[in-house]
Amino acid sequence: MVGYVVNRLLAAIPTLLGVAIITFLLMRAVPGDVVTSLVGLEANVSPERMAELRRLFGLDLPLHVQFGQWLGAVLQGDFGSSLRTGREVAQDLALRFPVTLQLTLMGLLTALLIAVPLGVLAAIRRGGFVDYFASLFAILGLSVPGFFLALLLILLFALALGWLPPAGFVPLAENPLENLRHMLLPALSLGLILAGAVTRILRSSMLEVLSRDYIRTARAKGLAERVVIFRHALRNALIPVITVIGIQFGSLLGGAVIIEQVFSLPGVGRFALEGINLRDYPVVQGTVLFVATAAVLVNLLVDLLYSLIDPRIRYE
Repeated sequence: MVGYVVNRLLAAIPTLLGVAIITFLLMRAVPGDVVTSLVGLEANVSPERMAELRRLFGLDLPLHVQFGQWLGAVLQGDFGSSLRTGREVAQDLALRFPVTLQLTLMGLLTALLIAVPLGVLAAIRRGGFVDYFASLFAILGLSVPGFFLALLLILLFALALGWLPPAGFVPLAENPLENLRHMLLPALSLGLILAGAVTRILRSSMLEVLSRDYIRTARAKGLAERVVIFRHALRNALIPVITVIGIQFGSLLGGAVIIEQVFSLPGVGRFALEGINLRDYPVVQGTVLFVATAAVLVNLLVDLLYSLIDPRIRYE
């Protein structure tokens, strides 16, 4: 197991290096830079002053030199400082990551609470009303854009009913109840979308498992149906679901940017979006590399969970 983990971590190095290179080049390909963002397009600034500012930020150096300096600092644990605010990127990530992590975990919990019972019932009652409802729910979850669903939830629960606040954030340590009220709608927006995919996969996986010989044997031995479903069938059907959750968890860490923007949450995704808009290279590069590292570690953890769910799986 230790050797497997070490090999996976070593294999992740080229992936993270590729992410860093692609992010670096894409940001430089975007028209403009932080200097033009700071002075504005209509500002009366001389070309000499613009060149001086670019020298101050190190933007006059060749691209390979800029990348080498940034990568060398990252290897020492330094993600650099924001070109606009001067704050350390690592410090801002440490403040914003808990918000994104809470949103992601609450979204996953919401998805599982909806998808697991719905997927199991759809498989057990195949061809019935629940099955058709689950299929419709899955299609809607896969096809409705996240921002559109978020706006619908705001219109219903915030504006029409007045149950929940439409936007804003309260730190968990400051007021847990208000934090929960502000995070419910964003988590529900993420959870409903993910629940559609999980429901569809769990239904298909359950149907396959329920047709196996050991399920028929368990029923022939006189075991209660709930024992057959939840102890024998569901446990084996969860392996593809865990794969999807692992992939989605990594993508949600960085892909919740739209939800964070709609609900004005100070998370990592919104931080990256602000960096893109302001051409703040260290912010974008550091954020993308941080999220990519988190996604790699989450997928490694998911692979290790396989052996806990299915004892037949072993890593040498």
